[in-house]
Amino acid sequence: MRVLIKNGTVVNADGKAKQDLLIESGIIRQIADHISPELPCEVIDADGCYVMPGGVDVHTHFNIDTGMARSCDDFFTGTRAAACGGTTTIIDHMGFGPAGCKLHHQLEVYHGYAAHKAVIDYSFHGVIQHINHAILDEIPMMVEAGISSFKLYLTYQYKLNDDEVLQALRRLHQAGALTTVHPENDAVIHRKRLEFLAAGKTAPKYHALSRPEECEAEAIARMINLAKLSGDAPLYIVHLSNGLGLDYLRLAQARHQPVWVETCPQYLLLDDRCYDREDALNYLLSPPLRNARNNDALWCGISDGAVDVVATDHCTFSHAQRQQLSGGDFSRCPNGLPGVENRLLLMFSHGVMSGRISPERFVALTSATPAKLFGLWPQKGLLAPGADGDIVIIDPRQRTTIRHADLHDNADYSPWEGFACQGTIRQTLSHGRVIYNDGVFTGVAGQGRFLRRKPFSAPTSPVDGSVSLPGQ
Repeated sequence: MRVLIKNGTVVNADGKAKQDLLIESGIIRQIADHISPELPCEVIDADGCYVMPGGVDVHTHFNIDTGMARSCDDFFTGTRAAACGGTTTIIDHMGFGPAGCKLHHQLEVYHGYAAHKAVIDYSFHGVIQHINHAILDEIPMMVEAGISSFKLYLTYQYKLNDDEVLQALRRLHQAGALTTVHPENDAVIHRKRLEFLAAGKTAPKYHALSRPEECEAEAIARMINLAKLSGDAPLYIVHLSNGLGLDYLRLAQARHQPVWVETCPQYLLLDDRCYDREDALNYLLSPPLRNARNNDALWCGISDGAVDVVATDHCTFSHAQRQQLSGGDFSRCPNGLPGVENRLLLMFSHGVMSGRISPERFVALTSATPAKLFGLWPQKGLLAPGADGDIVIIDPRQRTTIRHADLHDNADYSPWEGFACQGTIRQTLSHGRVIYNDGVFTGVAGQGRFLRRKPFSAPTSPVDGSVSLPGQ
């Protein structure tokens, strides 16, 4: 199987050039100014388009059971939507298992969820919901199984206290794993929620008011200090939503602490005015949407390099589910937004085409840096000989208006309904196979591969464009 992409602008995190690109047997074999293949191949003319590494979304929640509800996207519909949006790899945050379960319990459950369903390549983050000697001893075995990142929660049912966080940070660091964390102050949330409910304030806007930005920022600062006290354990902050938290993270970065930052399109392009809408329930997520001032602060972090990754936190509960379960009470509404299909186009339009970021920075945010941080580089996030033939072709000349009717997830609405974007996702290739073509999904359930990720290694710059071919 040979595919030749001609006349496009090939973009990596360290540069771009108008070049041809040849894929053979799912692997990029050649990139050059002009390629004349010796053997027959499928030719894709990408004249006027950007040819970029397929997106790597390192924050999804497919088929997650929150105890209150199960999300409506499984590993088929979720990865199908991802593929149609130019994403060719996802790393899913596994949900909580039964109380007291081993780390491998959820890994086995999620292998069952994804096998024979995933359209694109995938992996999982481990989840640590309690700490004891058995869990700490199991961490290196999980790393050997290809799970080299783990999530801690500072809120929700299985929140960890500071002593447990310290133990986890130290052991994960020793085992070659990256600690990711959902940072919110649980005590603040609990107190404010009780006060609102006691006063009969149950409208969706009180979800946001019960989780103010200081609640998130305090937990971020605490995690930074706990990671420092754990021997500079590497730390990754998920779904950053506010500028105050970013200020704390900038301080850590300035003293060269190994801390990395993820945000999501919703925290860049949506704001808390959504909670005044008639469909406000559709915008409940944690942390919540902030005001426009925080949008601007995060865009500054995108532009100046303080923010490292843009992921989605895709977690879909239908409008019907939300209405039925909440009964008008925000505290009973499941949290999360869909968006895995829209990430690349939103960032391309509002980032690259608006002049906020370069095409190279776009690649760094959406594929190269996440691939490096999470043990997938250089097979993913890079267009170079030896890398996987995972590619998105974006046409900047076309305009796209996002309509849920055109999307491929299993939700019944989109928070991005009506967003006008400059650009369109023209084609997505996974291992050299076209799985999305001009509006038509052409992938197959089960063709996605589980990725055993390498132990954590802090990324360096500039980007090393050399890649060894498999077996060399």
